[in-house]
Amino acid sequence: MVTDIILRKAQPEDINAMVGLISLLFSVEKDFLIDEAKQRRGLEMFLEHPDGRYLLVAEYQQKVIGMCSAQLLVSTAEGGWKAIVEDVVVAKEYRGLRIGRKMISALEEWAVSQGVKRLDLLADCNNSSGLKFYDKMQWNRTNLIALQKK
Repeated sequence: MVTDIILRKAQPEDINAMVGLISLLFSVEKDFLIDEAKQRRGLEMFLEHPDGRYLLVAEYQQKVIGMCSAQLLVSTAEGGWKAIVEDVVVAKEYRGLRIGRKMISALEEWAVSQGVKRLDLLADCNNSSGLKFYDKMQWNRTNLIALQKK
């Protein structure tokens, strides 16, 4: 069993590995296209403007094997901060080792430290393994649907 996983804030040198992880994630999400230049720029922006943002990686033997992120927004419904969670992904060969659970728990701790009243995330409705994971993590499904305009 893999026991020496390190969770840490992402650094610029992690971008290549994170682009690969996002590509893995987007391969199962029908609403997003893999465009490594765009994903790279988004990660660079995350790291260039860290206030109100959390970008976490899981590392094993000096290799980035997982990641997740969150960004703060004002919630009028909550009368305070909420966080949007994105890019929760673990490399296939490391799934089932509780790495995703550890990352989400660390992200939730960060959110509490920021005064967050609610966490939101979007998940592809056909990503059964992802939905099962969030169910196990006690995330609640809502009646909301995602709408998007480009």
